Amino acid sequence: MNSPPPSPPPRVALIHATALAVAPIQAAFERLWPQARRMNLLDDSLSVDRTAAGALTQAMTQRFVDLARYAQGTGCSGILFTCSAFGPAIEAAGRATGLPTLKPNEAMFEQALAVKPGPLRLGLLATFQASIPSMSEELQAMAAAAARAVTLRSVFVPEAMDDLAQGRAADHDRKIAQAARQLADCDAVMLAQFSMAAAQPAVQAALPSPVLASPDCAVRALQKRMNHA
Repeated sequence: MNSPPPSPPPRVALIHATALAVAPIQAAFERLWPQARRMNLLDDSLSVDRTAAGALTQAMTQRFVDLARYAQGTGCSGILFTCSAFGPAIEAAGRATGLPTLKPNEAMFEQALAVKPGPLRLGLLATFQASIPSMSEELQAMAAAAARAVTLRSVFVPEAMDDLAQGRAADHDRKIAQAARQLADCDAVMLAQFSMAAAQPAVQAALPSPVLASPDCAVRALQKRMNHA
């Protein structure tokens, strides 16, 4: 008897609010899950509008739902959002489609909470200031659900994202590494934006504690979630 043809590799939607997140997540997929078929959706007005509004609006949340439904309509069986300032909107998108849907920093937060038992001092470095409140809330909610006591210190690195956008990657990495020294007493330090992943070696060289970047964590977590869906 002829054996059935092998199943095609899964189709994954990567939804971005800035073009700067595309290369880091693509590199992570190439390293960790190259078989996945990736579809990239970019709406680079989302970050601009989020900054201008000063808060996540209902209209913005609806745009996330619309993007997720579009991805579902193209045959995607899982969605990874790479934009870190939109947690509640991403949750709404996941509810709307019923697909495995991952927030960008969810897996990194889980890894940070597992760094050691007992009370934790965690640091968060961000190059997009609007992401800090929503990420802080998300981390503290995960810590509370795990009955963990967490002290979180956040540091915004101004101008670094502009450096990266204008091709000054070395300046971007240097500014982040310099800012990281403020978090030298933390048990682990997290890089908030996907676009910061390339700075991880420079930040790690400046700190004694583990430095976590979200793309690799997210790819592994999405693969695991889709395998169990």
